Amino acid sequence: MTVTAAARPARAARRTPYLLILPGLLWLAVFFAVPVVQLGATSLYDPNGSLTDGYAMTWSFGNYATALAAYWPQFLRSLLYAGLATAICLALGYPLAFVIAQRAGRWRNLLLILVVAPFFTSFLVRTLAWKAILADTGWLAGLLRDLHLLAPDGRLLATPFAVVMGLVYNFLPFMVLPLYASLQRLDGRLLEAAADLYASPLRTFRHVTLPLSMPGVVAGTLLTFIPAVGDYINAALLGTVRTSMIGNVIDSAFLVRLDYPQAAALSFLLMAAILVLVTVYVRRAGTDELL
Repeated sequence: MTVTAAARPARAARRTPYLLILPGLLWLAVFFAVPVVQLGATSLYDPNGSLTDGYAMTWSFGNYATALAAYWPQFLRSLLYAGLATAICLALGYPLAFVIAQRAGRWRNLLLILVVAPFFTSFLVRTLAWKAILADTGWLAGLLRDLHLLAPDGRLLATPFAVVMGLVYNFLPFMVLPLYASLQRLDGRLLEAAADLYASPLRTFRHVTLPLSMPGVVAGTLLTFIPAVGDYINAALLGTVRTSMIGNVIDSAFLVRLDYPQAAALSFLLMAAILVLVTVYVRRAGTDELL
C-alpha cells in the first residue's frame, strides 16, 4: 500500500508535461495538421474540375509536374529575392544587434523599441509607405537623379530593387532580434581575452564572436527567409508582373482563377522546397540551438 501511494505522485509528475503540451498539440492538430492534409488532398484533385461542378479525387500527381513546368520562373525568382533580402538583412542586422547587445548601455531598451516599432503598424501600411518613398516623383528618386546615380528616365518603383528593399524593410526585425538574443549572452571577457592575445578585431570576430553567435545567425536567417520566400504583398505593390513571386501565383490561383488543385500543388511544392533548403542549411551551419 505504501509503495502504491508513493508511486502515484511520481506517475502524476510524469504525466504533467504531457498534459501541459496537450492544448498546444490540439491547436496544431486542428489548425495545422488538418488543413495541411486537406491541402494535400486538394492538390490531387482532377485538374479538369471546377468550383461549381465540384472536384473529384483522381490522385492526379501530374498536377505537381504541370504546376512546376508552368511557374518555375516564379519559384526561382522567389528564392532569389528571398535569398538577397536575407543576406542584406544579415549584413545590416548583425552590426546593429552587436551594438545594441554589447555597446548600447542605457540606450539598449530604446534601441530595441525602435527595432520593433515598425510592427506597431500593419504590414500593408508599411509596404504602401515604401511605395510612396520609391515613387517616380518621390524625393528619393529625385535625389538620386540629382546625384546622377539614377538615369533621368530611370525608376526605383516597379523594379526588382523595390521588391527586395521592401522585403528587407519588412523582415529586418526578424533578423535583428534573434541576433540580439544570441549576442547579448556573449561574454565580453572572451573578447577582452582575444585582444590580450593580440588578436585583431577581424580575427576576434571570425574565431570568437561569429562562432558563438551562430545560433542567432541561423535563427535570424530562417525567420527572415521562410516568410520572405512566400511573400506576395511586396511583389504586388512594389513590383510588376515581371517581378511576381510564387506567392502571387498561388494567391491568383486560389482567389482569381479558382484553380484549387494547381494552387494546392504550388503550395506543397513551395513547402517542400523550403523544408529541403532549411534542412540542408541547418546541417551545414552545424548548430542545434536556434535561439
